[in-house]
Amino acid sequence: MKIVISPAKSLELAKKIPTQHYTQPIFMDEAVKINQNLASCTKVELSKLMNISDKLAELNFERYKAFSVNQTQQNARQAVYTFNGDVYTGLDAYALSETAIENLQDKLRILSGLYGVLKPLDLIQAYRLEMGTKLALSKTENLYEFWSEKITHALNEELSEDELFINLASNEYFKAIDKKNLKVPIIAPVFKDFKNGKLKVISFYAKRARGAMVRYIVNNNVQTLPELRGFNLGGYAYSEEFTQKENEPVFIR
Repeated sequence: MKIVISPAKSLELAKKIPTQHYTQPIFMDEAVKINQNLASCTKVELSKLMNISDKLAELNFERYKAFSVNQTQQNARQAVYTFNGDVYTGLDAYALSETAIENLQDKLRILSGLYGVLKPLDLIQAYRLEMGTKLALSKTENLYEFWSEKITHALNEELSEDELFINLASNEYFKAIDKKNLKVPIIAPVFKDFKNGKLKVISFYAKRARGAMVRYIVNNNVQTLPELRGFNLGGYAYSEEFTQKENEPVFIR
């Protein structure tokens, strides 16, 4: 099984990491190339390109300038312990056992505008770069064009023909995968809550549920779709009634 999730804009850069194990991103050369492009921008250009405030542009301007070609535990942190959004709150990697962390490293892949695709224990430096940023690189007009073939090929290299592929990423990031050329079917769980008497996807809760599903998978060594339907964290339960497509199982609470 392989699972993909999105990164997060907010970062945790101080909390103690519960493991000394780490790996390096497979697309480090590409990350260096992208960073060099960003480091050549002025603060005003970064603010406009990324649609961020002057304060955030200043912060990331300094990050791009400080980016090191050689990543170590002194200048970088493992990705799953660095990203700090709602998905990662739901995942709660800091509370995973050593066995679960090993399982996580095997199963989980994080899509990234800067690094392309990451394993949980891959070292990353502090950055901000959304996949939807219209950054022209080489012969490509944006990050989707730059990354699509590379990410899809990397995933296909890891996937076996009968392996489950679980999409828990946002639409923005999953668009970076060439779905037509992915060699396995895609399972895309949907999380819905009742609000004002109606069942709907509520972004905040859905993001946390995606992370919780990753935790459920690695803690229970889930291998099959029926096992995935057993997901029951955070009050969610599989709903056969509201599931219209087998590859889009709906979980409600």
